[in-house]
Amino acid sequence: MERKGIKIVKADIKEIVQQLNKALSDEWLAYYQYWLGEKVVKGKFRQEVAAELGQHAGDELKHAGMIADRIIQLGGSPVLKPEQWYKLTNCGYDAPEDPNVIPILKQNIKGEQCAIEVYQKLAEMLKDKDPITYLMVLSILKDEIEHEDDLINILEDIQ
Repeated sequence: MERKGIKIVKADIKEIVQQLNKALSDEWLAYYQYWLGEKVVKGKFRQEVAAELGQHAGDELKHAGMIADRIIQLGGSPVLKPEQWYKLTNCGYDAPEDPNVIPILKQNIKGEQCAIEVYQKLAEMLKDKDPITYLMVLSILKDEIEHEDDLINILEDIQ
């Protein structure tokens, strides 16, 4: 049976799925980076920073779920193997090798700034071509901008 939800897409669905899988890889790596950072962070304001990192980890996991659901709606397959995340990622992964609060905050700010760029480009690509994916991307972009703002504010308070 024909799916109207796919038929309304006025862009290359394979390309959309490919870009969403790259974003999905970013979200899983961001989730792990935040989750691990929450566990290992040290120093003054550790509890406040850990709480923020934990909240952001939850948001990144939610984003991964949204993206995977949309990939499936479009008839694609989400990344099936974690080792593929490194091959597909736009933003990479910064291991929290220095667990002090300032380096942890800076590496996560860098990740959020990359995510903002990725979702801005996706929004430009999808506008007027795939309204459902476009709205999802805007929702995630809003969260990523809030994350960047939260982390910069904490960093400024500490400094």
